[in-house]
Amino acid sequence: MRILALVPGGISEQILFFPTLEDLKIQYPNAIIDVLVEPRAKVAYRVCPQVNEVLLFDYEDRSGLADYLNLLGIIRDREYDIALSLEKSWSIRLLLWLNGIPLTVGYGNKPTWFISKAIPQKTEQYVAEMYHDLMEGLDIQSTCPPLKIALPKDDISWGETEQKRLLLEESGYILIYGGASESYPVPQWSNIINRIQEKQPSLSIVLLQGGGDEAWVNSLLSSCSNLKVTKPGDIGKLAAIIAGANLMICTDSTLLQLGVAVGTYTVALFGKTNPKKRLPANDDRFIAIQSPTYNLGDIQASKVLEKIWRT
Repeated sequence: MRILALVPGGISEQILFFPTLEDLKIQYPNAIIDVLVEPRAKVAYRVCPQVNEVLLFDYEDRSGLADYLNLLGIIRDREYDIALSLEKSWSIRLLLWLNGIPLTVGYGNKPTWFISKAIPQKTEQYVAEMYHDLMEGLDIQSTCPPLKIALPKDDISWGETEQKRLLLEESGYILIYGGASESYPVPQWSNIINRIQEKQPSLSIVLLQGGGDEAWVNSLLSSCSNLKVTKPGDIGKLAAIIAGANLMICTDSTLLQLGVAVGTYTVALFGKTNPKKRLPANDDRFIAIQSPTYNLGDIQASKVLEKIWRT
């Protein structure tokens, strides 16, 4: 059996789909599972052992006829038995129908010409569980597995080496990440960091630097003392350094999903996004703080510190 999952979106969306991929492998242990994702999201599958092949398609691009014909051929060559699609566009559904895949499952209130099984999309729940609802289209009534990843040995070794480089083995460390589509103000971060250092001077604080975060990192280095900086080279190394942290403080981002996947205590700052959709329910390891005005900058540093000391 061969299964194709169509998963648009970035790295966070892929990670939130991992529990569904895991359950597919549990239910069909001999199946070959492929995913069709956007080029920017391919790197997520470095830490997902269930997937055989990662196929690329830019769902957001204005693809021409040649792009769709090429994709049609790629899918047809692999002779899939099942397709699970998070993509709701008529063009992608038509493409699946043209391929003659025996069973296609997608979101909708009723079956259409282009998909075999339509599952109502419950958008107000935790996204990983919303994705997992597609399993109902396979007549599988299972519980959504917890979100987790598999770290390559090389990345675990890198994480251990990086902790030694930063002299973190004895003190432990708090990891801070402020980059995302929404930014939390540097003065607020400085206030949080300085208060932590006053209360826990032996605990190291590490800034996680990603692409385009240089200004944020440099601003904090100039306003706070004794900070350390790490810049992992890929998602596996990123997850490894998160896994070693005593606590992570971050905005809603890919790092948040990695923190959930490796089980690191995390305080997450939210602006407009509903935390219930991004975090599993009833898990004390993951604490959400949502801005009362839905503007991330309006979260008071005192509120963040209050939650930190409760972890």
